[in-house]
Amino acid sequence: MIKYDLHSHTTHSDGRLTVEELLHRAVDKNIDVFAITDHDTVAAIKPAQQFIKAENLPLSLITGTEVSTKWESFEIHIVGLNIDIDNIDLTSLLSAQQQKREERALEIGVRLAKNGFDGIYEQAKELAKDAQITRAHFARALIERGVAKNFPGVFKKYLGRGKTGYVPSCWCTMQTAIEAIHAAGGVAVLAHPSSYQMSNKWLRKLLVEFKSVGGDAMEVAQPQQAPSERQFLGELSREYELLCSQGSDFHFPTSYLELGKNLYLPKDCQGVWQAWEGQEGALL
Repeated sequence: MIKYDLHSHTTHSDGRLTVEELLHRAVDKNIDVFAITDHDTVAAIKPAQQFIKAENLPLSLITGTEVSTKWESFEIHIVGLNIDIDNIDLTSLLSAQQQKREERALEIGVRLAKNGFDGIYEQAKELAKDAQITRAHFARALIERGVAKNFPGVFKKYLGRGKTGYVPSCWCTMQTAIEAIHAAGGVAVLAHPSSYQMSNKWLRKLLVEFKSVGGDAMEVAQPQQAPSERQFLGELSREYELLCSQGSDFHFPTSYLELGKNLYLPKDCQGVWQAWEGQEGALL
C-alpha cells in the first residue's frame, strides 16, 4: 500500500528541518509519495529534486506550495499540488505574497517593539535566515525571551487576533490562488479545514465558495485527528464532490505530530492523487 504525506514544511518557510533533513526523515518514516508545501514559496522544490536524485532516495516528490488567502474574516490556506514551479502566473503570485509577508512582518516588529520587545524583528529574521519570515518566527523569538512556554501561549498573549503583535493579513483571494495553481497545472486543495475555528455552518459556506471558484480537493486526514472528525470531513468531501488529501502539515518533530503518522482516508473517499495518476512527469 502506497504511503502518502502531501503537506510538509522546510526551513524555506516556517519548518525547522532543512530540505535534506526532511527528505531523510520522510524516507525513515517509510513514506512513498511526499509533497513539500512551504508557505507562499517553492524555493525548496529544486534542491529537493536534486537531492533525491543525487542520493537515489526511494521517494516520489510531488511539487507543492501552500498559499495564504483571505476569505470573509478568515485566513484560509490552499495547498497547490503537482504544480509547474516555473509557471509565470504562479511565480508572480508567490512574489506578491512574499512582499505582503515581509510588510506584515515589519509591522509586527514595530508593534512588538513599541510594547517593550526591542529588536524582535531582527531576532525573528535571524531565526528565519533566508526563508520567508512568518508569525512562527516571531513566536520562537518571544519564547526565547521567556514570555511564554509554547506557541499557543505566545499567540494567546501577543500574536493572536486583537493582541499586541497582531497585524491583519492582506492575502490574495481564494479565486486568485486557485487560478494560479490551475495555470501551473496543479490541483487546489483546501488545507486543514478543521483548524479555522469556524462553525459547521461556516465550514459548509467555505466549501461552497471554494468549490464555486474552482477548488479541487480538501484535506481530510491529519495525524492528530479524532476518528469522528476524519469521518465528518470525508462525508463533506463526498457531499461537495471534492477529492481528498492527507498530510501531516509537518514543521518539526513533536510528541503528537510526525511525518506519515496516522494518515489514511475514510472509506469511499477518492484520493487527490487520482487527479494526476498516469500523468507523465507527475512524480519527480
